[in-house]
Amino acid sequence: MLSRHEIASHIVLACHRLYERGFVTATDGNISARLANGNILITPTSLNKGQVAETDLVEVTASGALITLSSTPSSELSMHLFVYKQRPDVRAVVHAHPSHATGFAAARMPLSTALLPEVILGLGTIPLAEYATPSTDEVPASLAPHVKEANAVLLANHGVVTFGATVEEAFFRMEKVEHAAHILFVARMLGGEKTLTEAEIARLKAAAQEKGSPKERPFLTDISEQSVKQLIREVLGEKLKSTDR
Repeated sequence: MLSRHEIASHIVLACHRLYERGFVTATDGNISARLANGNILITPTSLNKGQVAETDLVEVTASGALITLSSTPSSELSMHLFVYKQRPDVRAVVHAHPSHATGFAAARMPLSTALLPEVILGLGTIPLAEYATPSTDEVPASLAPHVKEANAVLLANHGVVTFGATVEEAFFRMEKVEHAAHILFVARMLGGEKTLTEAEIARLKAAAQEKGSPKERPFLTDISEQSVKQLIREVLGEKLKSTDR
């Protein structure tokens, strides 16, 4: 179990990465993590994520009571607390507004296309939560249909929220969502995406199951990047063979 200092340093690093990648602007976005004592460490309200320091972070109890009295927690605290309550396995939550993924959220289009093997294996379908007024209890309510099955959710006309066992994993999932949205956007600009068939998806998952440890959730995240690339080559090779026949 990481110490409070270690978790705080990971939150700060992720905040700076969000800002550097252009996933947030001005004072947008928020990140939190569950501490060893069960409390939650979260970014403060109204602070640019590129400027966040460890001393800015706010500690609250699992019910939201303030431990750190010198700062105000993110206005989206209720969303974070809801995720932790529903998902005991989650230890970090990242909320941001990456351009392409938020564009799909604004168009109210989930990222449900079976397009990229890495996304199929690592995240599965990325659902769309119904529109909810930001910073209100409507936001956790909108997540309720999705939070137990998804590790990334588009928030209609708002942004993206991702969950993970660590801050790093939650951040990487945010990167993966934005990358998938960008690729899908480009594919549609080029005339439309060509999705994997059900048979190809089944083969991909079966091959991944053989190479990785079974998980309680339907999509594997513990296989190596090299293994995923090899699986992609195998699936594409089979597809090319079938078109040559």
